[in-house]
Amino acid sequence: MIKTAEEFLEKSDEKAFDLSHRKTINYNIGKYNVAVERGLSKFENLEASKKKAHVIKWRVMENLDKFLPEFESNFQRRGGKVIWANDAAEAQREILNIIKKNNGKSVIKSKSMTTEEIHLNEFLESNQIESLESDLGEYIVQLLGQPPYHIVTPAMHLSATDIAQLFHDKFGTPLDATPPQLVQKARELLREKYLTADIGISGGNFLIADTGSIALTENEGNARLSTTFPKIHIAIVGIEKVIPSMADLDLFWPLLAAHGTGQNLTVYNSILSGPRQPGETDGPEEMYVILLDNGRTNLLAQKDQRQGLYCIRCGACLNACPVYKNIGGHTYNTTYSGPIGSVITPHLKGMEEFKHLSYASSLCGKCSEVCPVKIDIHKMLLLNRRDAASGHENGKKEEMGWSMFNKMMQKRKWMDFFGGKFKNFMLKTFFKKSWGKYREMPQVADKSFARQWEELKKSKES
Repeated sequence: MIKTAEEFLEKSDEKAFDLSHRKTINYNIGKYNVAVERGLSKFENLEASKKKAHVIKWRVMENLDKFLPEFESNFQRRGGKVIWANDAAEAQREILNIIKKNNGKSVIKSKSMTTEEIHLNEFLESNQIESLESDLGEYIVQLLGQPPYHIVTPAMHLSATDIAQLFHDKFGTPLDATPPQLVQKARELLREKYLTADIGISGGNFLIADTGSIALTENEGNARLSTTFPKIHIAIVGIEKVIPSMADLDLFWPLLAAHGTGQNLTVYNSILSGPRQPGETDGPEEMYVILLDNGRTNLLAQKDQRQGLYCIRCGACLNACPVYKNIGGHTYNTTYSGPIGSVITPHLKGMEEFKHLSYASSLCGKCSEVCPVKIDIHKMLLLNRRDAASGHENGKKEEMGWSMFNKMMQKRKWMDFFGGKFKNFMLKTFFKKSWGKYREMPQVADKSFARQWEELKKSKES
């Protein structure tokens, strides 16, 4: 077993029995469930909306080579600049070049999973450039030196008491400070950074092909400030985020808001179509969009699993997953955790190192049920397992074990070749640690059922 998988099992074991962690997560996801149930009830025909979204994303993925150049052409027409990045290192270099070209020393960031994916904060700090998160949840985990815990709610694993303690340690606020007081303190600390930052960096929820725009959705207003005040705005967006038309936001914005937070729409929804135009009073002097591949074309090449790229990052599958709710987001050791992370990460970062995530599922199907774009997530997990096995990614020991098991199960004489004592010895010796840590191991009878049946027949005949 490779190190990544070993660490995953160790952390899973630790978090699954951390009662304090479970209490916090259950409380926060419980609030989410109530809000989302109320939000989804506002759809007149939710199933039809999800099917329509699925078809639109299918059309995009089948014609990505047409929609991306269309976006690029329309964005450049309004003075924007497009950079194509094959991987994280290339994206980092391009961002650093832009910052250095403009003598930038400080960066203000809005919430973006793609910047987490390329480890942008750490990269900029290693090049003596201050990079500050402006989303409150991201700001909190940045202060802790942690990655986001959840796609939508970065600090979901923390209670109000935990955050009050953090702000007390960092800024001297009272230990009994209320959430509004903590928000006010964060606002005071961040407000000056918007005004003084040289570069603003964001992600993008959607790329709109027919207008050459990026769409941002948020609840705090920090993305608007991060993309408006600095002279330079850089948006880092995965190539799969493109949608055909501005009119499609009428469908995708409500789906994202309802499944992500239970809202009809998030509070702030922005459409940015390039740098400040003549006669406009705000906006950056220059705007760049970095179109990030970083393994996405690997997934696109998989006909059976490419629907993993339909994901709009609402986080619904994480909140529904019984595994995620027990082991938490940090255990996955990936940018994208939970069921959708388990589907896409082996293709983005390598099947050999991350195939174990596709086994971290009960296959209950709840993730597929709640997905707003109807990704068949639990089927994708099975297909990943198939690919890992057919590609001989499971290691020689595992392959030999399954080969022997397959041979024994197909022929009764091989199943009965070894007696019960030997089988019990094998279970206690080789499976006690992995299967028997929290459960009693099965006790195999000394004689097989077939032998017992034959002996019973003989005793009756005699």
